[in-house]
Amino acid sequence: MLQTKVDRLMQRYDGDGPGASLLVLRNGAPIVRRGYGRADLEQGIATSPATAYRLASVSKQFTAASILLLAQDGKLGLDDPIRTWFPSLPPAANDITLRQLLTHTSGLVDYEDLMADDYQGQIRDAGVLELLAKEDRLYFASGSAYRYSNSGYALLALVVEQVSGTEYPAFLRQRIFASLGMHNTLAYVAGGPQVPHRAYGYSEVDGRWQRSDQSTTSAVLGDGGIYSSIDDLARWDAALYDDRLLSDASRALAFSPQVKVTGEPYQASYGFGWRISGDLLWHSGETIGFRNVILRWPQRQLTVILLSNRNDPEPYASAMEIAKLVMAD
Repeated sequence: MLQTKVDRLMQRYDGDGPGASLLVLRNGAPIVRRGYGRADLEQGIATSPATAYRLASVSKQFTAASILLLAQDGKLGLDDPIRTWFPSLPPAANDITLRQLLTHTSGLVDYEDLMADDYQGQIRDAGVLELLAKEDRLYFASGSAYRYSNSGYALLALVVEQVSGTEYPAFLRQRIFASLGMHNTLAYVAGGPQVPHRAYGYSEVDGRWQRSDQSTTSAVLGDGGIYSSIDDLARWDAALYDDRLLSDASRALAFSPQVKVTGEPYQASYGFGWRISGDLLWHSGETIGFRNVILRWPQRQLTVILLSNRNDPEPYASAMEIAKLVMAD
């Protein structure tokens, strides 16, 4: 009965168009785990629990976890100034700390707004630093307000590389993905390892689906460049209940309200890579051709993950409706 109700809510994703993969975990076990629609329209490949989607901003929780792992190693402090690693940043950035990057309170200018309209190719994290190094201004004094910042998370990925001496994709693979058995998850770099079971992104244009898989900002890793599947994210979810990866203290920081979210059409606080609304931990991710959401109620041992390779619909409402069905079941 639950599956029938869920399938009805997911009907829009089903069929021959771009689709979605849905996972519902209760008490650590999957009670819904399936794909809808197509991962690749041109090849007619159906989605499945193994299909890997570009997570977009759901990636930020892995960037935050990487910083916390290095803090656990004693290799950095969360209140270290960012110019410790990037002296090329202008004086306006003097007081910005890692903690402020994690919580979107740095005031850094959005790198997307600094890119030329005719930007050639794809910008990467190092390119974000180059743009910010030329911009001696902030939106506000660091630490004084909240403004969601992809720039901050691009810099955090670069910090991981500087401190660890390892390229960011390799650090993620070694310290997080391999240790948790997330073998189909990676930070994607063109020319590097291919994405296993890859979903391609699509946008609806004049009533037809067109592949819209990459944009000029799709190669930035720290803010949104990770691909993963619902099966691998189940392993990630399990690791967030104990100290196999992050210590109790690190998880408490990540999952605690650090700052109130402002300027958004919802009520929430922000931790480190997670939004917090009451007893709900969540994050959405949106980029060209992909829309995703992860919802976690740790006290209820309930998680809903919805990954999609299409620009519409926005998945948060559907995921919440599915969660309500499970809670009422």
